Amino acid sequence: MKTVHVALGARAYDVQIGAGVLENAGEMLLPLLPRKRVVIVSDDTVAKAHLGALQAVLETSGIAWESLTLPPGEATKCWRELEHVVEWLLARKVERRDVVVALGGGVIGDLVGFAAAILRRGVRFVQIPTSLLAQVDSSVGGKTGINSPSGKNLVGAFHQPSLVLADIAVLDTLTDRDFLAGYGEVVKYGLLGDATFFDWLESNADAIRRRDRAALTHAVGRSVEMKAEIVARDETEQGDRALLNLGHTFCHALESATGYSDRLLHGEGVAIGCGLAFELSSRLGLCAQEDPSRLRAHLKQMGMKVDLADIPGDLPSAEALYALMGQDKKVLDGAIRFILARGIGQAFVTADVPRETVLAVLEDGLRRR
Repeated sequence: MKTVHVALGARAYDVQIGAGVLENAGEMLLPLLPRKRVVIVSDDTVAKAHLGALQAVLETSGIAWESLTLPPGEATKCWRELEHVVEWLLARKVERRDVVVALGGGVIGDLVGFAAAILRRGVRFVQIPTSLLAQVDSSVGGKTGINSPSGKNLVGAFHQPSLVLADIAVLDTLTDRDFLAGYGEVVKYGLLGDATFFDWLESNADAIRRRDRAALTHAVGRSVEMKAEIVARDETEQGDRALLNLGHTFCHALESATGYSDRLLHGEGVAIGCGLAFELSSRLGLCAQEDPSRLRAHLKQMGMKVDLADIPGDLPSAEALYALMGQDKKVLDGAIRFILARGIGQAFVTADVPRETVLAVLEDGLRRR
């Protein structure tokens, strides 16, 4: 087991990573519980695979539980389901010192974390992420929220978990598509700030694809370490933390354009968005032309979506996609902020990007469809 500490003073917490973490969930939760009870929120798919195992572990530790399951999918991150969760928690008389457990992927973690943030002005919650994407990204750092018809994650709050339990073994139950989508967030960490990690990912692509547990523990552990370091420096995204959004400005526009549907999973959008960000960086003369090619070659080696052409169905025009990018929550003083790169492992934030160059990158991508 690997432990990563997120150093946030009074809001600090640990992320426990390794195969079999779920088997020890009861003893890890006990120190957080003034009274031996938790409430669990999951989705139907995750509940069928993992809720029974978690309940058995809790019972062994003498912890009482109640659970709620929601529909799976990005559409669950909405006002309706937020109200559903909050009212359910209130009906269970959840108090500030109680613990709400989010058992699931990024959708459940974001939604349940936001419900915990606003319930009684803040109750504690624990993340048990069951997808690769959630383990390396959304479960760590305290970003919680829901989507709006105007855009993704535009409604939310910073609310840190009290503990994160990332069990590598549960990744065995993911479909290949869901697993690879999560890898979009893993590769992002090498691209934004650790070229050595990107080298390692290239060298270990086959082991990661077959879900070798040692390789996955290292990949998840290093990703979480990098996120923890950035979050400790910039908890509420006033500066460095924006680097974690590499690929996301393009991704969020594409997710909106595809209706937050199964046409494009979030991690797939991140991978495509990283490719577009590196292509944009290359055209602006910031990085070598070989860098976007190297990134695309690695994503193809992993069997992932790489280009706009890989998204099924129709897409809006380049102008319409650019307009959707203007709804991104990173927009500052009306200017779209981009995360670009001077090379692999050398990302930076800027709003000084010519609109015409962005449109050219998008138009070329659409033309290849």
